[in-house]
Amino acid sequence: MLQALVRAIQLPDLRRRILFTLGMLLIFRMIAHIPVPNINPGALDQLREALAGNQLAQLLNIFAGGALQNFSVAAMGVYPYITASIIMQLLQPLIPALQELRKEGEQGRIRLHRYQMWLTIPLAYLQAYGQTLTLERTVNPTNDPFQSLFRSSFDLFGNFLPTFTILTSMVAGTMFLVWLGEQINERGIGQGISVIIFGGIVSGLPGLIVQGFQISQAGDLGTFIGIISFIAIGLLTIVGIVLIQEGQRRIPVQYAKRVRGNKVYGGQSSHIPMKVNMAGMIPLIFAQSVIIFPGIVASWFYQPGAEGIGNMIAGFFFNTFNPTGVGGGFVYMSLLFLLTVGFTYFYTMVLFQQQDIPENLQRNGGFIPGIRPGKTTAQYLTKVLNRITLAGALFLGLIAVLPFITQSITGLQLGLGSTALLIVVGVAVDTMRQLESQLVMRDYEGFLSR
Repeated sequence: MLQALVRAIQLPDLRRRILFTLGMLLIFRMIAHIPVPNINPGALDQLREALAGNQLAQLLNIFAGGALQNFSVAAMGVYPYITASIIMQLLQPLIPALQELRKEGEQGRIRLHRYQMWLTIPLAYLQAYGQTLTLERTVNPTNDPFQSLFRSSFDLFGNFLPTFTILTSMVAGTMFLVWLGEQINERGIGQGISVIIFGGIVSGLPGLIVQGFQISQAGDLGTFIGIISFIAIGLLTIVGIVLIQEGQRRIPVQYAKRVRGNKVYGGQSSHIPMKVNMAGMIPLIFAQSVIIFPGIVASWFYQPGAEGIGNMIAGFFFNTFNPTGVGGGFVYMSLLFLLTVGFTYFYTMVLFQQQDIPENLQRNGGFIPGIRPGKTTAQYLTKVLNRITLAGALFLGLIAVLPFITQSITGLQLGLGSTALLIVVGVAVDTMRQLESQLVMRDYEGFLSR
């Protein structure tokens, strides 16, 4: 891997791509420190304390590269774009017009991408309003103007213009990050949106290391052992992520010979790579967002110590769907594990159906040895996919609850969750694979030029 990176730096065109990618990441980190208009700098410390007890906010802060704790224009990161991408993928099997666009090749892909960008904007406004309102009520539950995150009240109806300005600046920051990701796709190395998320997570590693060093200096022998255990669990998690992400079952495929004129086509053998974790990190995002949402809504109505049936119901949901709630830890972990496993199967089947592998095989004269083409092939591939997805689904479920298990074993919570590790390792492996493919392509070009 290091040898491939050194070779890439030595080639002028690849060196330009790498430097361009690093430049886009530098711009992203600069944007992450530009605050939204009307922000109250004195309330940012209270915001950081509020983020420490909000799991959904921590997840969004990871995707935004720490921009949420600074309440910058990039506080939402590229999460609205990811949400729009997921929605478009789920709608394609349900809407025939979108299915036809997907089959039209490059032109259809461009139109689908345009629809995805249009969908991102209203989703970004909705997330900006909900996210800002939640944090404002968390930091300032009594509506005290001196404790507010903003210099003027955040009220879309009573104080429209300043509030709309804040929301628009956050939406503009998200769309600018999406544009940076597209520039990386065209002129850099790696998948642009994933690289942006990767850069945000990695930028927080120095602070995490300093935090761990401070804990080890101030703690006793038990704390030191806890840090060593935390590092060991993290390394084992990285190894497991690599094995699962790279794991696949290869289904052999044979192509029949076809004669067209004086030429013979086909007759070669190939394989279908069925990945153990085809869904990637999406099921984790689904599960964490769904399970935390009831607790977030309940927090708007729950007032600790108050009386009344409504407050009691809100307190039940707040504590149940909160990993730190009273009596809700085990229930939260169990639901999170089950939702992650279920979403893994669901999203994997959606992706598999979109690929139309049985139909493409039959159209190109391919078949699996011992399996009849058509419906029988589809049933066979679905059966194989269900079996190998079980390992990937259980692994993702374990990844989802691993931070809580680690905290109970080591007594430490240093802020780098297993979801972040999954993203970092996955993006790093994918980027290095693309870099090596670029090197192979240039080796072929050099061979042909000779």
